[in-house]
Amino acid sequence: EVQLVESGGGLVQPGGSLKLSCVQSGYTAGRYSMAWFRQAPGNQREAVAVIDLGALYADSVKGRFTISRDTAKKTLYLQMDSLKPEDTATYYCASHVREFASWFRADEWSYWGQGTQVTVSS
Repeated sequence: EVQLVESGGGLVQPGGSLKLSCVQSGYTAGRYSMAWFRQAPGNQREAVAVIDLGALYADSVKGRFTISRDTAKKTLYLQMDSLKPEDTATYYCASHVREFASWFRADEWSYWGQGTQVTVSS
């Protein structure tokens, strides 16, 4: 069983930066994808970025967010710059997608963290 624990959320002013972390524990084997999703109140969970051999981003965050991972530390990161009020949401990390081509679908992912809140407000 894989466990994921996010951290790094908080309150930040528009234009500011935050770096989220997601530490993984439990047994894993081979190469697998990891991703960040977010969910604002009243909205569906939406994909933010995915990383495997390379990285892909949602159009809404492209050029502002950077996903990375440290496989030795089993940690996934999301560097968020130039934050906007519309980035306010609970951010979740996920691992092990069934079909990479469907990475943007939340129901394709097997494991989830509990989420960390990001609030962008002045």
